[in-house]
Amino acid sequence: MLKIKNLHKSFGGREVLHGVNLEVNDGEICGFIGQNGAGKTTTLRCSVGILEFEQGDIEVNGIDIRKNPLDAKRTLAYLPDNPDLYDNLSCMQYLDFIADLFQVDSKQRMQRIEELGKEFEIFDRLGDPLKSLSHGMKQKVAVISALLHNPKLLILDEPFVGLDPQSTFILKQKMHALCQQGGSVFFSSHVLEVVENLCDHLVIIKSGKVIKDDATDAILAGGKNLEEIFLHLEEE
Repeated sequence: MLKIKNLHKSFGGREVLHGVNLEVNDGEICGFIGQNGAGKTTTLRCSVGILEFEQGDIEVNGIDIRKNPLDAKRTLAYLPDNPDLYDNLSCMQYLDFIADLFQVDSKQRMQRIEELGKEFEIFDRLGDPLKSLSHGMKQKVAVISALLHNPKLLILDEPFVGLDPQSTFILKQKMHALCQQGGSVFFSSHVLEVVENLCDHLVIIKSGKVIKDDATDAILAGGKNLEEIFLHLEEE
């Protein structure tokens, strides 16, 4: 579903990604972990076509993100770590705008908005302006916007920050359901316990290089938990 080959990215002449290689397979949830500044967000932003990169190839569902960016982006959804929503719009206006971008027909979008709005317990607030919502409620709207067009690939940067326990549980269910339908999830998080319990596959990045890439069961086979393994790798 997602293939990254020899990805190099620099800012101001300083290279921050040094030949990143990884794959997220169909039907799996892949966790992406590393310390602050390791290159997680930069990798995710390159993967969804927000950032240009100097060298390497990225394919989303077999589509090159640089050669055919619109076709690639139609198959994915990206939830950044700090979503910038249009505060002067109402929640419904914002979701309508996202649905228009992804060409979701009017009947389907209303069904999806009602279904997701009720599941995330925000349906009764969809007429409110976004600027009136708390951070957690805005995060719910951002999550709904990412799920609205039934993406094949869901790329999430710290998706659980700000969500209440019920919404966190529902998002996890949505991630599993997407994979059961043949889609994939690639997400970063500092909450290692969640990553350990949720993911089929783990990628650990350090200083712009992938230092561990394997099935979760294989990484945990030695009997240590993910926190212990992560801290040991960071010390090497």
